[in-house]
Amino acid sequence: MKNISRLDFSNKLKEKRKKIDLIDRKLLTLLNQRLRIALESGEIKKKRGEKIYDPGREKEVLEKLKLKNKGLLKNEDLEKIFRVIIGVCRQSQTVTF
Repeated sequence: MKNISRLDFSNKLKEKRKKIDLIDRKLLTLLNQRLRIALESGEIKKKRGEKIYDPGREKEVLEKLKLKNKGLLKNEDLEKIFRVIIGVCRQSQTVTF
């Protein structure tokens, strides 16, 4: 009985990991799409003579996300994650332009 139970748990874990891997691939695709659009936005800002960093826009993005957050993710963790994403996009805009 113990071997069957361990095997069952092992299979369940493998299935969960497959699902996580799929989600990670989707996230990667979305992050790259986000960065591409951020780079295009940076190009527009440069042509208009605007600064790359817009603290008001960043605050607006974070607040909208927190209002939409109805999942298990705590708002403070959501903000940490998106501050990194936004920071990477901003840094890429700065380096590119």
